[in-house]
Amino acid sequence: MTGTLTDAPVRAGGRMLAKPPSILRTGARLPEVRWAALALVLFLLAWPLQLAGAPDWAWWALYLACYAAGGWEPAWAGIQALREKTLDVDLLMIVAAIAAASIGQVFDGALLIVIFATSGALEALVTQRTADSVSSLLTLAPETATRVLAGPGAEEFETVDTAGLAVDDVILVRPGERIGADGEVVDGVSDVDQAAMTGESVPVRREPGDPVLSGTVNGTGALRVRVGAPASESVIARVVALVETASATKASTQLFIEKIEQRYSIGVVVATMLVFFLPLALGEPFPSALLRAITFMIVASPCAVVLSTMPPLLASIANAGRHGVLVKSATVMEQIGRTQLVAFDKTGTLTEGAPLVRSVDPIGPLDADGILRLAAAVEQQSEHPLGRAIVRAAGHLSLPPADDFRAIPGVGVEGVVDGRRVRVVQDAAEHPDRVGTVVTVTLDEVPVGTIALEDALRPDAASVVERLALVTSGRVHLLTGDNDATARAVGAQLGIDQVHSRLLPEGKAEVVRALEASGTAVMVVGDGVNDAPALATATIGVAMGRHGSDLALDTADAVIIRDELHAIPNVITLSRRARRFVIANLVIAGVFIATLVLWDLVGTLPLPLAVAGHEGSTVIVALNGLRLLRRSAWR
Repeated sequence: MTGTLTDAPVRAGGRMLAKPPSILRTGARLPEVRWAALALVLFLLAWPLQLAGAPDWAWWALYLACYAAGGWEPAWAGIQALREKTLDVDLLMIVAAIAAASIGQVFDGALLIVIFATSGALEALVTQRTADSVSSLLTLAPETATRVLAGPGAEEFETVDTAGLAVDDVILVRPGERIGADGEVVDGVSDVDQAAMTGESVPVRREPGDPVLSGTVNGTGALRVRVGAPASESVIARVVALVETASATKASTQLFIEKIEQRYSIGVVVATMLVFFLPLALGEPFPSALLRAITFMIVASPCAVVLSTMPPLLASIANAGRHGVLVKSATVMEQIGRTQLVAFDKTGTLTEGAPLVRSVDPIGPLDADGILRLAAAVEQQSEHPLGRAIVRAAGHLSLPPADDFRAIPGVGVEGVVDGRRVRVVQDAAEHPDRVGTVVTVTLDEVPVGTIALEDALRPDAASVVERLALVTSGRVHLLTGDNDATARAVGAQLGIDQVHSRLLPEGKAEVVRALEASGTAVMVVGDGVNDAPALATATIGVAMGRHGSDLALDTADAVIIRDELHAIPNVITLSRRARRFVIANLVIAGVFIATLVLWDLVGTLPLPLAVAGHEGSTVIVALNGLRLLRRSAWR
């Protein structure tokens, strides 16, 4: 029930997929989901009939239909595996279920069928959703670009597929268009929104000689870009490859579990055959030997072991869901508790993801409100994020109209306010120690003040980092595509000493790999497309759900739906409690199974007592695990 990201379709009807299909549409096209749902419905119909004392044939028929719906696929897969001389635990569960039904315990078998069918459906669903999200990433790059040709006495233009662009081609990128290739600006000045690829909170100025990335959005100026790499080697293509590689690598960690399942399955089958044939060879009557073997199969089946793990983890998933955290599988919930280091993206994760005015510094006779009033009067006609932030900051002021408004691409805006020309221009000088963005306000070409803007920290960011420092023994890192000064300043405000700045998507993934090289379990928390490779590479990837990109949400192992940062240390603590419950349950289940198996081997274990002991251990571990549904477990 597994798949690969490379199996995902990239185009539909000749067009790029606009966005990944919804989870309902994804589930609808997966047969595993449909069969598991049918098995669950049949089980839930049969059980009440059995409890109500309905005729045996009614609920037996429904249970057998449940067997068929949920069990035929793993049974067929198990048969195929046998042809390749391997034995998996799914087939063992089918055999145990059939054995249970053969002695009248059809409820036990049906419950096993439902558990394993649901698990397989969830695995298939997550795999397909990840594949769809990777396909959707490719839509960031436009399908076509405008290539510039040298014509007789004037330039000529042609529209071409971006996949066909060659190195050194020159393309025209009009205002508002996505850039079709990685390259370098050769003409023009504009602000480019690179948030999708670098996480920078505000557009950056690009002029001749500056690099640009495929999939980023051009601002108000026209650019000519010389292509520096073919589409197959663009940043977006590398992000897709990184996500695919990291996801495949993560899946390989399941090999150890598969080996244990294989050995356990073979061991139970061999032991059951010995329990049947050895007494038979020593003269025990056939019915007695068969009953002993069936009893052994029942008590040795890992129902209690399976439920030792699932109820605590599923209860934890349900508890986390009530508090706004979507954990995508029981395996993920178990792994979250192993977190030893948390690495945060900055923009949109620890910060609000939008610039705010931090200070207004007068240069001339005007006070701060006077400078803010002039700047906002002009900026109220602008769509630039910095302009919108300035207008919001001037909400308490009465703004006059601005005439003769004009946007200056890559520089700022200007207009006439109260008969005087006002300009608001971004400070183009390099300040290695500057945090955020600074704009200068001029009145009739004379500077009258500056306005500093920064991306605001989330109110709970500092307290969450402090809690995580306790949970992880101080191992909290910051990963960002922003400049060094901004990254260091944010780290200092939050108490994060380990800061990694100016990171492209592959750079974030490389940092995560380096952190994990020593065996450290790393959790990465992010929200953007640029975080997807790191989310996929990390032991646990956590996406911020409210404004998270489709790829980040689907690549991540868990999603903070309400964007509440304090949920992160809470879910780590909850997972660690769940792990303690799992260990306790495994001990309980192991003691029961060992006792019942030993009793069956050295004595005569009555079948009713075997079933009672088997079911008793199952009930005990299930109820113990469900204690994690209590609200007090979330803190």
